[in-house]
Amino acid sequence: MDILWLGQSDVKCVLDMPSTLLAVEFGFREHGLKQVQVPPKSYLYFKKHNGDLRTMPCFMEKEDIAGVKIVNVHPDNREKGLPTVMAVVVLNSTETGAPLAMMDGSYLTGMRTGAAGGIAAKYLSRSSSKVVGMVGVGDQARTQLLALSRVMDIEQVKITCRKPGSCASFEKDMQPIVNCDITKKDSIREVCDCDILVTTTPVRSPLVMSEWVQEGTHINAIGADARGKQELEPSLLKRSKVVVDDTFQASHSGEINVPISSGVFSEADIHAELGEVVAGIKPGRESDAEITIFDSTGLAVQDLVTANMVYRKALQKGIGKKLELF
Repeated sequence: MDILWLGQSDVKCVLDMPSTLLAVEFGFREHGLKQVQVPPKSYLYFKKHNGDLRTMPCFMEKEDIAGVKIVNVHPDNREKGLPTVMAVVVLNSTETGAPLAMMDGSYLTGMRTGAAGGIAAKYLSRSSSKVVGMVGVGDQARTQLLALSRVMDIEQVKITCRKPGSCASFEKDMQPIVNCDITKKDSIREVCDCDILVTTTPVRSPLVMSEWVQEGTHINAIGADARGKQELEPSLLKRSKVVVDDTFQASHSGEINVPISSGVFSEADIHAELGEVVAGIKPGRESDAEITIFDSTGLAVQDLVTANMVYRKALQKGIGKKLELF
């Protein structure tokens, strides 16, 4: 029995943002229709090394595909010249349970998370949105902006980060892609003057204050993906329409996890899961004055639909290496 191995270069050959957006939107719709088995992430915390390891299994019943992603988050890896997030995805046969393919999940994770932000903006932002504000300019910010550029006409991007060199690098890399003005701002408050705000930081205390956010803004809150993390002032959540990717997971490890644990916010305050909005079960944005927030923790269904697409394309193109398993 063989297993198909797809390295990062193989994945990059077949994975682009337009196809990722389509796959992830379909995955959210199936999740909203309750046709997906997707247990919450399980975590192993390596406090000694300031990192963690997560496992994310999923089974899509209608599509009859299954798999699991194993992913780490180690912020200190930057100092070691390593990615802060590294992952592998395994696809399994639902008939026998045998592994069909194993592939790099690092690039895939960035792309599918960016796509989730793009889908959220498609359903939750104002149709007239033109200005994007970005707090944080790391790898995830790049795929977030790439996805947004596919679902809206961007006229200006405002960015801010702690290291000026990182902002300069971001502008150099992304300006040709979005083909618009990218402006570095000195403060987060200035960046918040936008139509769509994207936060991609790993902080554990709020960076974005409620008073800085205008009516009508949509926020993709991406950075909080583990217990204790938060980027937004809790009072901002209370004046906003909050949409999560998964209620249980977000309550324990998303942007809302700290406000819920402190009693400032509750599950009853959540408007919907994104899949319910995509499937038409619950409404998305209902007025131009609403502040909408997408709390993204990352779902295994996003990985599964994206990895399955990569696998099918790789088979068609004869990409990858077959390894003998047994």
